[in-house]
Amino acid sequence: MSAGGARTRSPRLAVSSAWGATGVSRVATGGDLAVVVDVLSFTTTLSVAADRGTRVVPCPWLDERANALAREHDAELAVRRGEAGPGRVSLSPVTVRAAGPLPRLVLPSPNGSTISAQLADRDTEVVGGCLRNRRAVAQWLHHRGADGPPRRVVVVPAGEVRPDGSRRRASEDLWGAGAVIRALSEIGPVEPSPDARAAAAAFDAVAHDLPRALHRCTSGVELREHGFADDVDVAAELDRSTAVPTLLDGVFEPAG
Repeated sequence: MSAGGARTRSPRLAVSSAWGATGVSRVATGGDLAVVVDVLSFTTTLSVAADRGTRVVPCPWLDERANALAREHDAELAVRRGEAGPGRVSLSPVTVRAAGPLPRLVLPSPNGSTISAQLADRDTEVVGGCLRNRRAVAQWLHHRGADGPPRRVVVVPAGEVRPDGSRRRASEDLWGAGAVIRALSEIGPVEPSPDARAAAAAFDAVAHDLPRALHRCTSGVELREHGFADDVDVAAELDRSTAVPTLLDGVFEPAG
């Protein structure tokens, strides 16, 4: 008990964070909860789709296999950003927000979508997290951990694939992962790993000026230079969304 006599709640969520493929390998089959974070732009676009009730199929490739998935799910297939003419949907969250009726969407990306597709094969619960829905995701995680034995949460910042196929750690994904972890600690007691505490501290360092930080990070600069500054603005909409995209049978359902 605390000094005032109130009973102290024990942490029911053990929270860790690991990048990309390493993060996927740390997600065990069974009781783990996983949060995929790809701020620029897969999980931001996913959150915008969830806001409007769209079911999203993650897909690593934009090729004939993606076309087959779109036919299988009777879904629209997102095209590359530079190919999205009027009325077409791409990885850009702006195009999803502006689209007409969009019940189902196949959304390829080499980062967050690829990681999500890998996790779909595991017996675990997976959600898409970003800056827009980080508090809603944290509330969902606490709810899932409220009953039964304590559970483990693995937050997976995606990073970016370089042209040569190697990956780089992306600042915006570290901030997004840290934002989810910070919200978890604000809502209830958690047991964070050192990596999770470091991610939360990284978010704290930019939280006071988040839009500027996103526009000035490497991925944000690249998007601005290619004419997609509005996508960065959408990614900076902290706590704007209450939707929790939840991966069920290989499809992100719009609410947890």
